[in-house]
Amino acid sequence: MRRSDVLAEESVVCLQKALNHLREIWELIGIPEDQRLQRTEVVKNHIKGLLDLMIAEEESLKERLLKSINFCRKELDTLCRELSLESFKEKEESTILQLEKDLRTQVEMMLKKKKERMQELKLLQERDQDLCEILCTTPYSISSGSVPSLKELDQFREHLQALAETKASRREEFINTKKQIILCMEELDHTPDTSFERDVVCEDEDAFCLSLENIAALQTLLRQLELQKAQNEAVCDGLRSRIRELWDRLQTAPEEREALAMFMTGSKAKIRKALQSEVDRLEELKIQNMKKVIEAIRVELALYWEKCFYSQEQRQGFAPYFDEDYTETLLQLHDAELVELKHYYETHKELFEGVQKWEDSWKLFLEFERKASDPSRFTNRGGNLLKEEKQRAKLQKTLPKLEEELKTRIELWEQEHSKAFEVNGQKFMEYVMEQWEMHRLEKEKAKQERQLKKTQQTETEMLYGSTPRTPSKRRVLGPNTPGKVRKPSKTPSRLGQRTAPLGRQGHNKENIELSGSILTGGCPYSAPLQRNLTVNSVASTYSEFARELSKASRSDVPSRILNSTNIQS
Repeated sequence: MRRSDVLAEESVVCLQKALNHLREIWELIGIPEDQRLQRTEVVKNHIKGLLDLMIAEEESLKERLLKSINFCRKELDTLCRELSLESFKEKEESTILQLEKDLRTQVEMMLKKKKERMQELKLLQERDQDLCEILCTTPYSISSGSVPSLKELDQFREHLQALAETKASRREEFINTKKQIILCMEELDHTPDTSFERDVVCEDEDAFCLSLENIAALQTLLRQLELQKAQNEAVCDGLRSRIRELWDRLQTAPEEREALAMFMTGSKAKIRKALQSEVDRLEELKIQNMKKVIEAIRVELALYWEKCFYSQEQRQGFAPYFDEDYTETLLQLHDAELVELKHYYETHKELFEGVQKWEDSWKLFLEFERKASDPSRFTNRGGNLLKEEKQRAKLQKTLPKLEEELKTRIELWEQEHSKAFEVNGQKFMEYVMEQWEMHRLEKEKAKQERQLKKTQQTETEMLYGSTPRTPSKRRVLGPNTPGKVRKPSKTPSRLGQRTAPLGRQGHNKENIELSGSILTGGCPYSAPLQRNLTVNSVASTYSEFARELSKASRSDVPSRILNSTNIQS
C-alpha cells in the first residue's frame, strides 16, 4: 500500500474521531438533537467546501501542467527544426508532472543552444565584416534571421580562417613590396605623386586595402620603379664604362680618376648627372686629343686581334688602322670596329679561350721538347728533371684530348653558323696539324744537323786528332782542380802530343755519344760501339783524362789511329 493511501485512511479515521469527539462534547453540553444535526451539517459543509477547494486547486494545477506540456511539445518541435536536431522522445509511462518537467527542461536547453548559436553567428559575421573591408571582398552568405546549424557554423569558421590566412599573406606581400618600393623611390629620388603611391608610402599600413586589385597595382608600381631603376643603372653603367674607356684612351692621371670615385657606384639622379657631365668633358678632351685617342684604340684593337687569332690578312683588312689622318670620322670607324670585335669575342669567348688554352699547352710542350734535347739538363739539381718529364708526359696525353674536344665544339659551331672557324687565317684543325708538322720537321732538321756535326767532327778528329776538353766542374771527383793538371813525368814528343789524344778519342767519343744521344732521349746516329771497350776507357775526370793521355803518348800511334778508325766506323 502506498503511503498516500495510508495517509488517506488516517485522515478518515481522524475525521471520524473528530466527529465523535464533537458529539461527546455536544452531549455533555446538552445540546439538543436538532442543533446537533445543524452543527454536524455545518461541519460537513465546511469539510466538503475545504475539500472541494482543494480539489479545484489540484484540477487547476493539472490543467496548467497539461497546457505546459502542450506548449513545450510545440516549442520543442520548433527548436529541433531550427537547430536541425532530432525530435525529443518522451519517456513512456511518465506522469504529467514528470513529463512537464522533462519537456520544460528540454525547451530551456534548446533555447540556450539557440542563443549560443545566434551569438556565435553574430561574432562570426562581425569578424567577417572586418576581413571583408580589409580584403575588399563580399561578406559570407548566411542568413542572420535563422539559427545556423553546427555544420554551417563550421563552414563559416573555415571561411574566416581562409580569409585570415589570405589577409596575413597579402599583408606580408604588401609590407615587403612597400619596402622595395620605398628603396626604389629613394634610389630614383622619386617623390610619390599619385594618390595610390601616397597611400602605399605615407598611409597607415593597417588602413591599406588588401584587395587583389591593390596588390596587383602594387606589383605593377614596383615593376615600373624597378624597370626605371634598371634603366638608370644601365645608363649609369654605360656612362661609367664610357668614362673608363675615355680615361684609358686619354691616359687620365689616377688622381683625376679618384676625384670621381664617389660617383662610380649607384644610379641616383645626381650620380647620373655627374657621370654625364664627366662623359661630356672627356668627349671634349677626346676631340682635342684625337690622335692620342685613336692610337689607344688601335692598341686595344691589336689586343682583341690577338684574342680572336686574327691573321695578318684579316688585320690588314681594316684599312683605317693604317690611316694617318686623325679625324672624327676615323675615330668613329675605329670605335665601330672595336665594338664589333668585342662583340665577336664575347659571343665566341668559350671557343677562343679553348684555343688559347691549346696554344699555351702547345708552347709549354715545345719548351719541354727543347729541354729534352738539351744535354745540360742532366746537370739539374733538386729533381727538376723528373718534374719536367712528368709534366711533359702529361701534356702528351692532354693535348690530343684538348684538340679532339675543340674539334667537336668547332664542328658544332660551324654547323650552327654555316661558316668556318678560323685561327690565324686557317681552319683550326689545319692550323693544329700544321703546328705538329712544323714540329716534326724541326726535330728532323735538328736530328740531321746533329748527325752532320758528328760526322764532320769525326772526320776532323781522324785527320788532325782531338783536343781534350775540360769537363764540367760537377764531374770533378778528386781534389785536383781541372785547370791545374799534373804534367807527366816524361815530356812526350810533339808527334805524341798530337797523336796520343787521337788514340783515346775513339773511347772519349763513345762517352760523348752516350751523353748527347741516348741519355737525352734522342736516337744514336753513330755506328755500334766496339765490344772491347771497358769502363776505364771513359775518362770520368779531367785528372784521369790526363793520365790516360800520358799513357797514350807512349803507345804506338798508327795502332791508336787504327783503333779510332774502327770505333768511328
